[in-house]
Parts: sequence; structure tokens; C-alpha cells
Amino acid sequence: MNIADFHFIRPYWLLALLPATQLFISLVNNKLNRANWSLICDPQLAPFVLQDSVVKRSILSLTAAPLATFLLIISLAGPTWERVPSPVFRNDAGLVIALDLSRSMDAADITPSRLSRARFKVADILRQRKDGQTALIVYAADVFTVTPLTEDNETIISQISALTTDIMPSQGSNTQLAIDKAVELLKQAGLQKGEILLVTDEVDLDNVADAVQALDAYRLSILAVGTKDGAPIKKIRGGFVKDGAGNIVIPRLNAQELSQLANKGNGLYLKISNDDSDINALMAHFDNTVETQDEKSTKNNNLFLDQWNEKGPWLLMLVLPLAALSFRRGLLCFAFICLMPFPEPVYALEWKDLWHTQNQQAAQAFKQDNFQQAAKQYDNPLWKATAQYKAGQFEQSIETLHDDKSANGLYNKGNALAQTGKLPEALNAYKESLAIKPDDEDARYNKEQVEKAIEKQKQQQKDQKNSDSDQSEKDQSKQQDSEQQNKDEQGDNSKQSDNKDNAEQNEDGENSEQSANQEQSEKDTDAEQAAAEKTEGEQQAEQEQGKEEKLAPSDYDESEQANEQWLKSIPDDPAGLLKRKFKYQYGQRDQKNTNQKNW
Repeated sequence: MNIADFHFIRPYWLLALLPATQLFISLVNNKLNRANWSLICDPQLAPFVLQDSVVKRSILSLTAAPLATFLLIISLAGPTWERVPSPVFRNDAGLVIALDLSRSMDAADITPSRLSRARFKVADILRQRKDGQTALIVYAADVFTVTPLTEDNETIISQISALTTDIMPSQGSNTQLAIDKAVELLKQAGLQKGEILLVTDEVDLDNVADAVQALDAYRLSILAVGTKDGAPIKKIRGGFVKDGAGNIVIPRLNAQELSQLANKGNGLYLKISNDDSDINALMAHFDNTVETQDEKSTKNNNLFLDQWNEKGPWLLMLVLPLAALSFRRGLLCFAFICLMPFPEPVYALEWKDLWHTQNQQAAQAFKQDNFQQAAKQYDNPLWKATAQYKAGQFEQSIETLHDDKSANGLYNKGNALAQTGKLPEALNAYKESLAIKPDDEDARYNKEQVEKAIEKQKQQQKDQKNSDSDQSEKDQSKQQDSEQQNKDEQGDNSKQSDNKDNAEQNEDGENSEQSANQEQSEKDTDAEQAAAEKTEGEQQAEQEQGKEEKLAPSDYDESEQANEQWLKSIPDDPAGLLKRKFKYQYGQRDQKNTNQKNW
């Protein structure tokens, strides 16, 4: 503590001590006069009537109140003696990163490829950039904005993985449009100064001459990607990119022209490295740290001022016990009981609950892929349903979105219904979403997929029904054949019995033997007939049982398989959205590709 620095931030509050002192003097005199029974009582009776303890307690309470008031006024005056340096203003410098997405960035002369290494470097720059606004644009034959100037670098980082060369509607390398777009973004943000970082492997100085002159106070730096030897450009379906003459294209790093462009733009030229030396150099350049010692000293004095750490609130800790002494006996306890809330369910209070709201904690859990925890903590129904969907709790997500009639709510509800196999309900949800927001391409695409899945299910059910009808006809025909066969066997048995009765019987032994043989024959015939009927019945029962056992799982498996195939057909690819967005914007501009190269 430096006594020389002790002062009051708001010294005019000390003037309140004068009326406060006068007020308390008046109150003390009034209270003492009204409580001074010695002026009324007979002196001989005073020792028996008056109590010294009451007078002492009255004096104690009157002393505590003025002391508490004095401490409050001192606290409001803001006593302090500690300096806290703080910046005068925040760094709002703008940075626009222009990433080349032409086919040449797919060359693998540096592993794993030029584009992959460039994306890693851009992500590292964004993570190290603590303040200021940053934008990301991509270009090939035309330029498109991925993220405008923003201070939320995490949003930009989340988009980097979706940046591939195939999302561009037209190929080429139009660096002039990229520089013009970067300047436009900086001017729209009202920034007088700013940085432009070009991440590319080639440039044509003659085509960018006008763009360089339009830079004004903005500086252009270049992070070169590639090698002077170059490498062929692989195609997705095999083979390599070829030029008009049929020769394999080998793009090489155009280091000389890139360096000249950086010099004309008053920026830095750096070749991509395996360590962080290139990023550190760029960050130092962006932060203007390459300065003389005198410039640094002047900048530090101008950028920072002294703020005082106020100590007044600590005096309130002394006021609390003094205020308690000023209360009437039992009044403080009564007030405490009145302020007690009604009994409620007990909740565990964690340390993080003091600093983050439930939605903030849920957002952190969602970012860490802890979707179940996020679903429990979210208060917003749309966010809660999204977390439940990610956690696989589709039924809960549907229930959460039951009353949500917004376009996004209906779209998410349709996705959850589709996951549970309720395709007709999902189709209705998509239709309602499109009725509110007709230009929602994702909802329209999912609706088409659901319609195809429903048609496929209907066709499968129709085929299954025809198969059941054929099987039933076969069983009925087989049963009729069996009945006809039984009738024939019975006719034969009757005929055989008539012949037996008309036959001559010459000897008693022969008659007895013939009778015994006939009875045994009839028994065998009846046994065979019963066995045949039993076998036929058992076979028919087994066929019916097998049919039931076969149809239900088959129908279930086919339905599940259709749902699974439909769900797999819905791409979870963030690059698809950017691709359709860029294609739409490219069509609106109605520009023709004037580049002679398609890489």
C-alpha cells in the first residue's frame, strides 16, 4: 500500500457527512431527553425505578447507527490506493484471409496436399488471433464470402474443414477479384486500416495491377503454398488433370511473382513452413510489433492509462454487524425468517453455476459432443431438440418440438420423425416447413428423399401382397388335390368290399383266413388313410406357421432397411451447403469464366 496514492474516487460523497452528523445529533438528544426519567422521578425513587442496563443498551444502539452511516459514506466516496493499468481502446484491426480453392491447390507436392496444409495454417492463425475482426473468403474463377468480418474466430474455424476445390462452381485463379472483395469487406466495416492475407500458389501480376492500386491503406501479405518442382493434380475418379493439348498439368509455385505482389502491397511474403515460424512472423506483422524502441514506448504510453482499484466495497463487511446492533431485539431474526423461501427441491450448486448460465453450460457441453448433458441443460426448445436429436433421443426431440411451428422447428421435427421411421408424419413436417420458408433447399431435398422412401415401401408392400396371393392359391390347389385323392382311395376300398361279399367260400378254414386277411387289410388301409390325412394337416399347419414366421420379420426387415437406406442417403456434409450457396450466387452474377486455365 502506497500512502501517497491514497485518495477518494468520488470525494463529493464526503459532504454527506455534514447532514448525517447533524441528523444523528438531533436524534440522540431527542432520544435521551425522552428516555431521561430522572427529570420526572423523585430522586429518592430513581434508584428503584430506573435501570442502568436499559440506558446502556440505548447508548450502544445510538453509537452503532452513526458509525455504520459513516462507513457507508466513506465506501461511496471510493477510497483507493492501487493502480490498475488498462488499455485505452481495443484493437479492432481487420484481417481478411483469401484462400485459393483452384484445382492446383490439390497438388500433393507437399503432404498431404497444398490445400490441406493451407487449411491447417489458416486455422492456426485464427486460434492465435486474440482480438480484432477476421473474415474468410475463397476464390477460383470467382470469389465468395465464407464468413464476413467477425470477432468469433471459432465460427470461421468450424467452416474450414468444408473448404475443398470441388465446391467452387467454376475453376480458375482470379486473384484480382479476391483482392477487390477483401478491400470491399474492409471498407464496408468502416476500417481505415486492415490486413489482407492471400493464401495461394500462383498469381498473374498483370491481372492484379488495378487491384493493387486500389489497396489504399490496406496491406497485402502472401502465404505461398507449394514447391518449385510442383506435382500433378489427381482427379477424384482417377487420373490427372490435363491441359487442352492432352498433357498432364504440373502446377509449380510462382514464388517470384508472389514476392513482388507482396512488396507492392506493403506486406510480407512467406512460404509455408513445417513449423510455426511463418505464422509467428505473420502475427507479428499484423500486430505491428516490428517497431523501434521509441515507437514502442510512445505506443505503450498512449495505449494504456491508470485505473484505480476501488476498496470501498470492503467497508461494507464492517457495516453489517453494526447494522445488526441497531435492530430491536428479535427483529433481525424475524426479518431473516420472513426472507426465507418456501421449501423447494434441493439442487446441487456447482462452482460453474456462479459464472455461466444453464444455456451457456449447455452450449459448452454441445461443443464437446456431450449431447445428452446439453439436452438436459438447454432451456430453448429448438436448441434442446437439436441436442436430443444429436444424442439419438428422437422421440424426446419430437415431443420438444411439438408446439414449435417455425420453419426450422418443423424441419428439425421432420428429421426426428424420419429417424423413428414415421415417414408420412415427416413428409407433412417438411411440407409445413416449406410452406413457411419455400427457399429452404435442405427441407426440399429431405422431402424428396422421404417421398422416394414412401413410394419404395408401397412398392415393396405391393410385391409382398402379390407373393402372398400366389402362395395362398398354391396351398388351396394342393388341398383340393389331397381331398380328391382321399375320395379315390375310399372308392377303391368300397369296391374291394363288394367283391369280397360276392365271392364263393368253399371251406370254413379258407373263409376264416380270408375274413381275417380282409379285416387286417381294412385296418391297414384305414391306418394309411389316417396317416396321410395327418401328414397333410401337419404339413399345411407347418406351411402356415412358416409363412407367419417368415412374413413378419421380412416385412420388418425390409421396412427397417428402407429407412436405413433413406437415412444414409441424406448427406451430413457441410460442404454441400456451401457448394449450393456458391453455385446460386455464381448464377445470379451471370459472369462468364474468362480464365483460360481450368486449374
